[in-house]
Amino acid sequence: MNDREAIFALTVSMKEQGIRRLLVLSGEAGWAEQQVLWLRINLGGDGLFVSPQTQPEPWCAPQALRTLLGREFEHAFFDARAGFDVAAFAALAGTLKAGSWLVLLAPDLSRWHERVDADSVRWSDSAEPIPTPHFIHHFCHTLQNDAEAIIWQQHQPFTQPEFTFRPSWHAANGEPQAEQARILAALAKSPPGVAVVTAERGRGKSALAGMHLRALAGTAIVTAPAKAATDVLAHFAGERFRFMAPDALLASAEQADWLIVDEAAALPGPLLEKLVNRFPRTLLTTTVQGYEGTGRGFLLKFCARFSQLASYSLSQPVRWASGCPLENFVARALLFDDALPALSPPEPLSLKRVEQNAWQQDPDLPASMYRLLSAAHYRTSPLDLRRMMDAPGQHFVSAQERHDLVGALWLVDEGGLSVGLSEAVWAGFRRPRGNLVAQSLAAHGGSPQAAMLKSRRISRIAIHPQRQRQGIGQRMIEEAIVSADGCDYLSVSFGFTNELWRFWQKCGFRLVRLGTHREASSGCYTAMAIYPLNAAGEALAEREQQRFVRDGAWLASWRDEDTLTVSPPSEAILTEDDWQELAGFAFAHRPLMAAVGSLNRLVATVVIPLPALRSALQPHNPAAQAHGGRKAFLARLREEAADALTALDPQRTQRLAEKVKNLQFF
Repeated sequence: MNDREAIFALTVSMKEQGIRRLLVLSGEAGWAEQQVLWLRINLGGDGLFVSPQTQPEPWCAPQALRTLLGREFEHAFFDARAGFDVAAFAALAGTLKAGSWLVLLAPDLSRWHERVDADSVRWSDSAEPIPTPHFIHHFCHTLQNDAEAIIWQQHQPFTQPEFTFRPSWHAANGEPQAEQARILAALAKSPPGVAVVTAERGRGKSALAGMHLRALAGTAIVTAPAKAATDVLAHFAGERFRFMAPDALLASAEQADWLIVDEAAALPGPLLEKLVNRFPRTLLTTTVQGYEGTGRGFLLKFCARFSQLASYSLSQPVRWASGCPLENFVARALLFDDALPALSPPEPLSLKRVEQNAWQQDPDLPASMYRLLSAAHYRTSPLDLRRMMDAPGQHFVSAQERHDLVGALWLVDEGGLSVGLSEAVWAGFRRPRGNLVAQSLAAHGGSPQAAMLKSRRISRIAIHPQRQRQGIGQRMIEEAIVSADGCDYLSVSFGFTNELWRFWQKCGFRLVRLGTHREASSGCYTAMAIYPLNAAGEALAEREQQRFVRDGAWLASWRDEDTLTVSPPSEAILTEDDWQELAGFAFAHRPLMAAVGSLNRLVATVVIPLPALRSALQPHNPAAQAHGGRKAFLARLREEAADALTALDPQRTQRLAEKVKNLQFF
């Protein structure tokens, strides 16, 4: 039996067993495309091709695959030769029916780790694509140790592993499975409140939601991140299916007995909370772990706010047989199992610095750290795994008790930008990739110095639930401070809550920025704090703190609640810093909210009308942008600021205008 005949025979048995498998094609472009052409013709089915390069239909670019979620395909082909979008790869696996192949086109496996990955530009904060050796080594190691995957390499004989016996599989007939039936019975008798059904992909969450909707005596509205993802739910709901997009539903006065939210964790938390509060009964369904980056943290972070929450889970696959080889491979390759082990009795704590080479020298430790971080943050996705493995400037600290991991800290190098680039960032002319806090402090704070200095940002921190509130997080921060060689300051960006701020304050951080718009994911204002490590960091901290305090009253009026106690507005005297800030706003691209304190002091100093500027500085003023659109209105504000400065001192204004405009030509 030749290689093609063997694959065809395996396809027949896979359908009988209700499983899916991975087939890796590794070879030259012409050979690989020849095999793909034969497979697409002879395997039948949909044959969806996912590639950055246009292919014969059906075809989809990796970044557009989300538009197909909720649909099912028979067989698929994924081109990872130029770049490997692993989130799209995992998503594609979740769309495949029982009996399907997922065919992965890969470079020469022995040299893959040396190649640059075009997809890395999205997550590495690098200007150019980079090699990703740690992830590729991990992926290939997982592949070569998988007894169920098929590797078909050019110039090498095709070998078929000896597979273990599997019984015949009987597909679901549309009636509720045992797990589904138990949950449906509970939902039918549920009191007012919130119910959540979580499961891995393919367990029948959407089908269950549709069955529940079809059986309801009352009314219901369905919402989801995208209507295209509700095809399965709609099929089982039949004529009872009624969909409204989340934002349209929130803006409407629609009412119903039930709200059903499919893939709820993919919606911003604040939006989801407002929707839930509108309806007497809500059913949320979501994937516990996978490419959406939901994780068990959805239950911990969002669902925990509901005191009367009814939580259900589905474990038995419905769309394929238990132990599906493709599902098992994807879970191992992308570390989808974020269930945390129970800890042994407490032991003495040890802290350890962990660098990226641990993925090859001691892979179990960084893998455990990723699982802990993933379980604690429900927006974790496969891109975070790739960033952790291969992006430049990543550092980690582990907290361990003998063999138990109890804490993980993730830090990222930032700053060190040239003087010219930092000043261009301050002026709003440039925003290079990366440097989240360093750039934000330069672009929204008072000085480009924040981007010139070298810093290390605390990206994530997680403590095992059995060891929280025992000072472990503070101990890890202390280790990060000691190990930050050559850095001027540490930084952190977080959604502001009093509890979180108390923690960072206890660690010695100083608050230097608090946003005026709530984050879509957390519903909190973005806060930034820094810990100075030397004299340069101390000077930056003092300057930014003084600016933060001086402008605090003006900025506080733009928030919809009193987040912090602030001092009354200072006397309207324009300082040298104010002149610099105002010139940056008037003659460059400094944002309005960065200059709002200086602008308030400016309009209090001059007597000319400035109608647009005075109107714009009134928070939540609906008439502020009534004419000409946002872009035109902002241009008018800059013109009026320039007029006000010129009225105060024409010569000084001219000098500053020339200086600021020249920053774009660094």
